[in-house]
Parts: sequence; structure tokens; C-alpha cells
Amino acid sequence: METRANYVLIGAFTIIVSLFLLLFALWAAKYSSEKSWREYAVIFDEPVTGLTKGSNVQYNGISVGTIDQLSLAKDDPRQVIAVLRVQADAPIKADTRAKMSMTGITGSPIIQLTGGTPGSPPLADVDDREIPVILTEPSALQNIADTANRLVARLDQVLSEENVERVANTLENIETMTGTVADQREDLRSIIVNARQASEQLNATLATTNQAVQDIDRELVEKLPGLVAKLDSTLANLDRTALSANGILNENRAAISSFANDGLAQLGPTLGELRGLVRDLRRISDRLDNNPAGSLLGRDAPKEFEPE
Repeated sequence: METRANYVLIGAFTIIVSLFLLLFALWAAKYSSEKSWREYAVIFDEPVTGLTKGSNVQYNGISVGTIDQLSLAKDDPRQVIAVLRVQADAPIKADTRAKMSMTGITGSPIIQLTGGTPGSPPLADVDDREIPVILTEPSALQNIADTANRLVARLDQVLSEENVERVANTLENIETMTGTVADQREDLRSIIVNARQASEQLNATLATTNQAVQDIDRELVEKLPGLVAKLDSTLANLDRTALSANGILNENRAAISSFANDGLAQLGPTLGELRGLVRDLRRISDRLDNNPAGSLLGRDAPKEFEPE
């Protein structure tokens, strides 16, 4: 009995020690795992079609972790929360940004981390939340989707019933105009021929006019030195004449002043006497015209005899 009790104690002790070692190993593995990885959250304001749990997370094209969890935000179902499991030594900075990307034209979607300047502090030191949140920026996929949505909306506006009817009316008008033009082909041919002839005549006229202008310009250029010389000579003569007149005025300034003061004062009475003389001469002339004999002989003219 005592031997069996010893075996039981030894077995129980061995089992307890083994369990303890196993729990310690699990704890150490979990602690090591927690020290090797860190969790970050990314909140997307756009659909994350194609992303799944376990999708790759890259930092500037280098794989640094995976997506650990995807869920809709409780307060706003338009937002998608992605929990990332990233290597602890990954340089996640405060200005690091996350966006959706593709690993090729036909590859699966991933989360691409970009940015992170050297002087920026680590995000974990700035964000005191339990899981730090990496801010997002619009992805190329979202830009393409938005552009496609705008194009579809514009196409809907362009292809509305009203615009389709207008296009149909325009095509009908064009068809009518084409038929009218086809019926008047001969007239159009005549118009084109006349226009061509008018264009040829216009070209000939322009050539002649250009030649005439060139000849006039050539003659003007040839005569220009002579004209300039004559103009200089005329201006010199005018200068000399002006100087001479100025000298004459200076020399006769006293005589001119005396004439202006005395001669012009006597000119008034003289003009009055001349006016009276002209008046007397006019009366004498009138008398001579009316009765020349009486005026000259001092008696009346003899009367003619008139027989009874």
C-alpha cells in the first residue's frame, strides 16, 4: 500500500509539473507573440470590396502584417473598421496614412501604408487609445469608382429622353439639308467655279497693287533725299526772312510807333473829308446826267419848236 501511494504521489507531481511547464510555455509564447506584433485600427469611409481577414498589409510595398479583423462601425455603418496586426518594429508614425491598393492588375486588394517622415513621432506615443488609429486617404480604386459614377451620371443626363429627341431632330434636319444640297448640285458647282475665278482675279489684282505700291515706295525713297534737302533749304530761307523782318522792325520801331500814334490819329478826319468829297462828286455826276447843258452853261436847255 505504501509503495502504491508513492507511485501516485510521483505521478501526480509529474502531471502537475508538466501542466505547469505547458502553461508557462503557452504564456511565454503569447508574451513573445504580443511583443513581436502590435495592433492598429484603420477606419475607411468607402467600401472595402475584396478585403478579407488575413489580407496582406504593406508599408511602401513591403509586407509588415495582415488584417486581423473587419467590421462595420456601430455608430455609422458607412464606415468600415479594419484591425491590423503589424510587426512591432514597423515604423508607424503619426503622419502615416493607409489606403486600399492592388497587388497588380488582377491581384487581390491589400492595405498599403505610406508616409511617415523621420521627424514625426510614433503613432503609439501620440494616440493614447487602446488601439491607435491610422488615418486614411482616398485610394486610386475609390478615385476610379467616383470618376466612373460621375461619368455614368453625366451619360444619364446626356442620354435623357429630351436630348435623344433633340439628336433625332438634328439628324432629320441634316438629312433634309443634305437632300436640298443634292438637288442643287449644279448651282453649287457654278458658285464654286465663280468663286474660283473671283479668287484668281483677286490674286491678280492684289499682285498688281502690290507691285504698284512697291514702285511708289521705290520712287518715294529715291526722291526723299531731294525733298529733305529742299525742305531744309526752305526752312533756312524762312529763318533768314524772319530774322530780316525782325531786324527791320527793330530798326523802324520808332517810326512805326510815331505813325501808330500820330498818323492814325489824323487818318480819321482825312477819311471824313474824303467821304464828303465823294458825296459832292456823286451829286455833280447826278446833275450832269440829268441836265448836262444846264449844268455846264448855267441856263436851262432850249425848248424845241412844236408847230401847231
